Amino acid sequence: MKEIESKVIGRLIQNEEFDDWWESKPMQIPFLENKELKITFMDFVPEDDKEFMVEADNALENFLSKKQEERLELSELVHKNCMEFLNTIGYDEMDKPLWEMKNKNEIWKYVYPQGIYITRRNRRDEDIYLNITCECEWEQEHGLQLVFSA
Repeated sequence: MKEIESKVIGRLIQNEEFDDWWESKPMQIPFLENKELKITFMDFVPEDDKEFMVEADNALENFLSKKQEERLELSELVHKNCMEFLNTIGYDEMDKPLWEMKNKNEIWKYVYPQGIYITRRNRRDEDIYLNITCECEWEQEHGLQLVFSA
């Protein structure tokens, strides 16, 4: 089993199924009220991308400094995503709590972060992106992604 070392999150272990994925132990994420999640570096072959670790660590340092207040700044966008989806599929009694939300910050009660993935876009800008994958109450099939560019 191979390992790599991040200056920000420590040791990542090579995934058994995908040899270009590297996974951390679950760690507390301040942005998500200290929920513990694994962080995975995806599509990363250390010999092929010498700058990835430095850029990924910069992105992680930036992201891990974000607090719950900064997540709440996204409430309006996440709420909008929810309402647009619900308006598209039409009213269903099961979605009643979503329809009746009075405060957009309540949307986070219906979002369930699953993991954090860091990857380099392989076309156009080739920047590092941090992606939080989430399950959510309104879009069970596809979920929700929160994507941050470095």
